[in-house]
Amino acid sequence: MNEAPAAKDGLSRRKLLVGGGAGVGLLVAWGLWPRRYAPNMRAADGEHLFGPWLKIAEDGKVIIAIPQSESGQGVYTALAQIVAGELGADWRSVAVQPVSASPIFANTFLARAWATAFLPENIALDVHIGPVASSINEIARRDTFVVTGGSSSIRQFERPCREAGAAARTILCQAAAARWGIAWEQCRTERGFVIAGKRRLPFAELVVEASALDAPSPIPLNPSARNRLSGRDAPRLDLSAKVDGSVSFAGDVRLPDMLFASVRAGPAGNTSLLSVDEKAALNMRGVVQVVKTDNWVAAVASNWWAANNALDAMAPVFRTKGQMADSTEIAQSLSNAIAEGPGFRATKFGDVDAAMAPEAGARIFKAEYTVGAAVHAPIETRSATAYFHDQRLQLWLATQAPAAARLAAAQAIGMSADDVVHYPVMAGGSFDRNFDNSISAQVAVIAKTVGRPVQLTWSRPEDFVRDHVRSPALGRLSAAMNADGAVTGLAVRVAAASSMRELAYRIDGQKADKARKSASGQYDVLALEGAQIPYAIPNISIDHFPVSMPMPTGPWRGLANSYNCFFVEGFIDELAHKAGVEPLSFRMQMLVGQTRLARCLTGVATMAGWDGGVSGSGRGIACHSMRGSHIAVIVTARNSETGVRVDRIHAMADCGRLINPDLARQQIEGGILFGLAQALGSATNFESGLPTARRLRDIDLPKLSDVPEITVELARNDEAPGGVSELGVPAVAPAIANALFSAAGIRLRELPLLSRGL
Repeated sequence: MNEAPAAKDGLSRRKLLVGGGAGVGLLVAWGLWPRRYAPNMRAADGEHLFGPWLKIAEDGKVIIAIPQSESGQGVYTALAQIVAGELGADWRSVAVQPVSASPIFANTFLARAWATAFLPENIALDVHIGPVASSINEIARRDTFVVTGGSSSIRQFERPCREAGAAARTILCQAAAARWGIAWEQCRTERGFVIAGKRRLPFAELVVEASALDAPSPIPLNPSARNRLSGRDAPRLDLSAKVDGSVSFAGDVRLPDMLFASVRAGPAGNTSLLSVDEKAALNMRGVVQVVKTDNWVAAVASNWWAANNALDAMAPVFRTKGQMADSTEIAQSLSNAIAEGPGFRATKFGDVDAAMAPEAGARIFKAEYTVGAAVHAPIETRSATAYFHDQRLQLWLATQAPAAARLAAAQAIGMSADDVVHYPVMAGGSFDRNFDNSISAQVAVIAKTVGRPVQLTWSRPEDFVRDHVRSPALGRLSAAMNADGAVTGLAVRVAAASSMRELAYRIDGQKADKARKSASGQYDVLALEGAQIPYAIPNISIDHFPVSMPMPTGPWRGLANSYNCFFVEGFIDELAHKAGVEPLSFRMQMLVGQTRLARCLTGVATMAGWDGGVSGSGRGIACHSMRGSHIAVIVTARNSETGVRVDRIHAMADCGRLINPDLARQQIEGGILFGLAQALGSATNFESGLPTARRLRDIDLPKLSDVPEITVELARNDEAPGGVSELGVPAVAPAIANALFSAAGIRLRELPLLSRGL
């Protein structure tokens, strides 16, 4: 396969490297050079554009553009609520339309949050404020960094969505005011009408003349972000289509003369295809063609079942050079990384070494926590449809990084990414699985080879074999405690892959194995996300020890928070028992200046009737702060004949000002179930380069009968919105482990917890 030069490749490392050296001034000057971008939303007959975010039809329907991938987190509804609320629309007249990637919709918030993964290790720039931050924002726009992840959609787009709604509202008021001969400031909007005193006109009657007007500058926002829609419960816009089956996922796309394909590749790494029995496949009914590359083979047929069976008949043989993934060796490499170093010190307060020195007279406690490689396992395996025609590729794909998907497809068939047209579709779950765009490269090659539209769907085993797993990780924690039971020093050492640097290389256009090698051994600050200590301990150090994994790794729901919270909150619970202090009180006495997290802890204690987690109670507590939000969890759990049984979960969350409280509750409940799955399963071992989990039944996901009673309460305040969709995940596993300690006196320090054979 030929590879085209890297085109619009997101936050390219080359550009950010300029920001880390002598070229800072040049980068800043370039970033301040103004550019304008046209909307990529198109108006059909009877529709009129009001900026890049919305259009209004002559029948009064309001259609709102959604640039983010909808994978169940409710982004279609939340972003639409913000626009429609500021506009003053009737929710019953609101619809959404997914739009392809555009610089207008660049996720500059996430670009800054993840910039450390793109910068060299020895570069220390403040990427959040000042001219460097402004330049990163501009790079993100120019390189179409339209990315869904990191619970960032509301934090990035609330302001632009409010401005879009306010601009349209102002223009509609201007049109109505012109009819009535009054100042437009005398008008207001409500439920799809422009109102001035007793006079009222529906949007439908004003849309034609209003579309020719310009909004004033600056755009006059409503005094409060809370209004009749935003900040209130509203029905999900995607719910009815999901219930009646009318929603289209990638696997639902149907094109004239379309074929279906299934693919098989060997173990992750430097793997090549040695041989296949093409004749056996072509003799099967329905099989049309076999497509081979250097490292994978696909069968193309009139239906997917025939294509997938043909792969078995072909019996492909692969050869892998170099290290093969093996769980025993991975565990040893994690241990060696911390033992041999060097590590990267990301956080340092006070002097940990002095606090733990013998002359300090403190008691020293140590513990080791481990987590296994976690698979994503969304209901929908990777699926994509492509049609290559007239030197252009049309691509239907659910992806969290559409520009990277276009680039991967273009490189695979030697064309420019500008000639790839991406049609976004809804995802059947993702949990960050859809950052993997290798399927877009595969379907592009197949479509160009066969010359007809092709839909490629990965089987569940292929999806697991190709998964960019959440990195296995090892946490070694040490603490110093004085005679009064106060923690005087805490050292957190985390060994894990540099997964976010690996992702950065993939977004830049590198293939999975090359990206893995490029990130090998590099420090990754984001591998420590969630290890930040909220407690007032005078001496703290947090270190990352990068480990080169033999298989691709990547973000997983909650990113590194999912394992670092398990490390920290499990160890804090251990220290509470060493100090002889009840676990809630032990945490509360150290939460200096952490008012919101403290309120979550006291709130959940009241909800659950916290009894102190006394011996035999089977109750455990944990808390966590991430992405501007806070949560505390109390779990009631026990050992049963079949393993761990979780009976009840209570949670108190503070996510700041809520766009849709019911939607936030849904996401936190879903995150809690995801955390339950992490505690009890969701992981795989590796043998001979391949994951041992090949089916959903292999990863011990909780069944409906395993789901406990879940109670979630949300704090109400006017703080800036924080991340919601991943907040429920991290604190559940340590709370379960802490509950099992109170139930049976056994301290479990491995995830999944069932790995200890209970």
